[in-house]
Amino acid sequence: PNVILRALEAGYEPLSLLMEKKPPGEKERAILDRCGEIPVYTASLEVLTRITGYQLARGMLCAMRRKALPSLKEICEEKRRIAILEDVVNPTNVGAIFRSAAALSMDAVLLTKGSSDPLYRRAVRVSMGTVFQIPWTYFPKEADLSAGGLTHLKAMGYKTAAMALKEDSVSIDDPGLLSKEKLAVILGTEGDGLASATIDGCDYTVMIPMAHGVDSLNVAAASAVAFWELSRH
Repeated sequence: PNVILRALEAGYEPLSLLMEKKPPGEKERAILDRCGEIPVYTASLEVLTRITGYQLARGMLCAMRRKALPSLKEICEEKRRIAILEDVVNPTNVGAIFRSAAALSMDAVLLTKGSSDPLYRRAVRVSMGTVFQIPWTYFPKEADLSAGGLTHLKAMGYKTAAMALKEDSVSIDDPGLLSKEKLAVILGTEGDGLASATIDGCDYTVMIPMAHGVDSLNVAAASAVAFWELSRH
């Protein structure tokens, strides 16, 4: 229900509801009141589990109409700190990154076409509905990171920072990095990280200092550390 309410508050149009056949709670009633004249389907929890493939924690799903995605220029206009996901394919990671971005004052999120859809069911749930709150869009195919995307960002005044473990990396708390008025922090796919061409095209290569011989963090964990540091400046 919390996720559905955030989507409704963000102006998404509900099409139908599927919910457990029992008296609705306060939040469920609030959703029903806001959705107006749309179909509401009910079933036992057992049937819902068989339909959806997992046990609904709160017994409610809502189908909604997608909004048209804004352009790259619209997303970046008047934004200071943006996060970029390059081919982050795991929807759990995408959802967790969105939640961190919203909580830690990032202004927008951009994704390459190879990244998981932020409106995929699991990404939405893990994000706790923050995918409906923080502005985001995909890079157009002709402006993907390796095909002019970085050039577009730099033309809009952004310094670009690739999160990668390289010998010439600066620390995430580097004063020169943090002083930049407009900064785009770029996070790479699970396992392989950022493409070499992307790293080479960025203004900075940035790393999070590690201890105890740990060589890296999960991309979602790394994003939270990076966003927290950037949000302080």
